[in-house]
Amino acid sequence: MKVMIRRSGETFTAYVAKKDLEEAIVATEHPGLWGGWVKLANGWRLELPDMPADTRLPITVNAIRSGGEEAS
Repeated sequence: MKVMIRRSGETFTAYVAKKDLEEAIVATEHPGLWGGWVKLANGWRLELPDMPADTRLPITVNAIRSGGEEAS
């Protein structure tokens, strides 16, 4: 699914247009954002592609939903 990742201050957010969903990223698999899973505030877990740490934001990437709870 297409996900837009952006940064607002110290917080990263993910926006999924098809679900009209915007949530804060609350946990990551790695210290950096890329190449592992991220957990959204609603419980969704997304696998993000491996990208350089200095990738400019905002950016739209193909992410894979890999479990977690459904959004309410």
